[in-house]
Amino acid sequence: MIKVRIPTPLRPLTRGQGEVETKGGSVAEMIDHLEGMHPGLKARLCDEKGELRRFVNVYVNEEDIRFLKGKDTVLKDGDEVSIVPAIAGG
Repeated sequence: MIKVRIPTPLRPLTRGQGEVETKGGSVAEMIDHLEGMHPGLKARLCDEKGELRRFVNVYVNEEDIRFLKGKDTVLKDGDEVSIVPAIAGG
């Protein structure tokens, strides 16, 4: 299983859970599995084309997937994924 940390703004979709377990061989598959468990989550993470939204950062074992293989980043049992919304302001 893969452990996924859910940011506070998305927790209403996970019934308040800050961490969920799911499966998937890649980040894209993991998002699809999360959507099956928690409907509405994928729309918050991905745009109409299925690409991750610009303000959503995803880390696998503390590595930014933008520097790995993006949504094609391979996942394995025991991996920890963090979904981090970008914060802007000034």
